[in-house]
Amino acid sequence: MRVFLTVLVLALLGYAIGFVLFVGNLPAAPTAMPRADGIVVLTGGDDRLNTAVKMLEGGVGKRLLVTGTSLSITKETVGNISGGGPRFHCCADIGYEAADTHDNAEEAATWARENKFGSLIVVTGRHHMPRTLKEFSTAMPDITLIAWPVEQSNVVLSGWWQRPRTAQLLHREYFKYLASLVTTRLAR
Repeated sequence: MRVFLTVLVLALLGYAIGFVLFVGNLPAAPTAMPRADGIVVLTGGDDRLNTAVKMLEGGVGKRLLVTGTSLSITKETVGNISGGGPRFHCCADIGYEAADTHDNAEEAATWARENKFGSLIVVTGRHHMPRTLKEFSTAMPDITLIAWPVEQSNVVLSGWWQRPRTAQLLHREYFKYLASLVTTRLAR
């Protein structure tokens, strides 16, 4: 019984330390605007989409993939929501195949290879970026990935321990990240 309790306490302590390190090391957006062949944005918030569309309109990438879009959403709808201009209408692709982050990575890898892209800017929520990069780098190890984490208006990370919803979201994302570490390792 004593061994079991010791193992349990050590496991909980390891989880807690790992979680605090995970939250403390969430990436911030780069200070300089990068350039890449393509831009990929994972659906899940207007902040993400608006950021990616502004990047495309600003000439940061040649094409944009919006991955994980619902079948009921059209390109025109996405353009209207995000304020897409002329570059959006000519150079944005809408991906309907992805249902989760792993699928986003697979869909983006196919799109990048079809377009012969060697580099991608990946746009998603700041809390979601570590798992996204893990999945994307496994799906396309030969493509340079540039993280562009977005501070989402509905996820306030400062003082997260005082915000039950944010703390719950971060724990869920950390757990998924740990699972992703295992599944991507097995995929290799």
